[in-house]
Amino acid sequence: MGLKLVHLWAAPDVNPVNRKARAIPFLNPVNVYGRVFFFSWFGFMIAFWAWYAFPPLLTHSIKYDLNLTPAQVANSNIVSLCSTLLVRLVSGPLCDQFGPRKVFGYLLLLGSIPLGLAPLVNNATGLYISRFFIGILGGTFVPCQVWSTGFFDKNVVGTANALTGGFGNAGGGLTYFIMPAVYDSFISRGHSSGQAWRLTFLVPLVMVILSGVSLLALCPDTPTGKWNERHLHAKENLQAHGVDAGVVVDIPGAITDRAPSEKNLEDGSSDDKKEIPVTFDHEAQLTKEEMIQTAQGEIIQKPSLGEALRVTISPQTIFHVLTYMCSFGGELAINSILASYYVKNFKRLGQTDAANWAAMFGFLNFITRPLGGVVSDLLYKYVSKNLWVKKAWINACGIITGILLIIIGRLDPHNESTMFGLIALMAIFLEAGNGANFSLVPHVHPFANGILSGLTGAGGNLGGVVFAVIFRFMDAGTNYAKAFWVIGCIHVGVNVAVAWIKPIPTGQIGGH
Repeated sequence: MGLKLVHLWAAPDVNPVNRKARAIPFLNPVNVYGRVFFFSWFGFMIAFWAWYAFPPLLTHSIKYDLNLTPAQVANSNIVSLCSTLLVRLVSGPLCDQFGPRKVFGYLLLLGSIPLGLAPLVNNATGLYISRFFIGILGGTFVPCQVWSTGFFDKNVVGTANALTGGFGNAGGGLTYFIMPAVYDSFISRGHSSGQAWRLTFLVPLVMVILSGVSLLALCPDTPTGKWNERHLHAKENLQAHGVDAGVVVDIPGAITDRAPSEKNLEDGSSDDKKEIPVTFDHEAQLTKEEMIQTAQGEIIQKPSLGEALRVTISPQTIFHVLTYMCSFGGELAINSILASYYVKNFKRLGQTDAANWAAMFGFLNFITRPLGGVVSDLLYKYVSKNLWVKKAWINACGIITGILLIIIGRLDPHNESTMFGLIALMAIFLEAGNGANFSLVPHVHPFANGILSGLTGAGGNLGGVVFAVIFRFMDAGTNYAKAFWVIGCIHVGVNVAVAWIKPIPTGQIGGH
């Protein structure tokens, strides 16, 4: 199905088995698919803003109010990423067990508690504790992506995930723009610096609570209704289209391992594979074999320990963990120090101006991360649905990013145009790599999408921790340029090392 302008607001065609949309009604929040799409990206964007609420004010105001050293500021960046890593590891299986909508909403509401207590911080220890627990909000990325994957079919899922993730990541730019502006408004009203930065935290707090309550109240778990009934609805949809669901879906709903065959069809003739006996409004045309494969391999199952271990140690999972460790991990670490790097190289920039320029890095996610997913989907469509091209695009983004990081680190630009231009160019490929990664993820182990998404998301945070440690120990957290080229070398090395891994396991049912 080609992209048409009307797809931006019209009710989309859907997969007849899992009811996933085949287009993204971006401008139609009344439609259930448009509404879930909106809350997926908006909820994560607000969470990202709140998660990174400290860094824009940490460079100057909070640092001097709490008498922090550069090393303590760097330590707080590391601590913030550690808790998010843990939450992402846990939230993946929780999404498969209880559904991503509930996990998403409850993480937002849980994270609002430490966010509301942030104004009570008065020393370095308090800062570490506060940022550790606010890191819960960073874990919302996993349910954001699993929820989006559950509502959009394979032909557009890369674009959908890239848009929700990209708009969400743009919260990193939003916080650099809004937090200093709100802080300045409180200063202009006569508040002291210590009072102003504390009052500023009330703004993201209100937004996080509103987002959590709204998505829980206004959105469904899945396109077919309740999360715990998803298998039953798949069986009903198969029967409605003349497919013998009894041989595909076991009562009370466990998906069998048997691959599609003519015996699975209502009738063994080859013509039946190409015809659908019943059609409904807004349904995509799929063969019976494609419908059976969807039911067998693409309905998420409740995670078992054995299956979770097999998914965890598969080469494909390792590929995504390592490549996302580089792309998103690099973004997190750079986002934490960018304003400080600008102030170091360009003394004339104060807190607000440096934060505004650093915001560019995050705001590019509105374009760059979606670009990674869109390019991935287009490559998939026009190269005979070959998943190797999606994987090659991930590696290409990682290697180009690494080369640009090395260039920035070796030049250490003291010319503003050169610095801002190189950072923007690097951000294009770094952030496109994020979108490209989660364009391929839904194809790999689709029956355990939450587990894989959680592990991949945690890999991103692991990279953030590793790279933040590199920034921390380069001349006591002050030699940003050296850290850039070291991180660049890691990007190139990792992406070359995993280039041989197949995009999906041999013999996998579904996800093709």
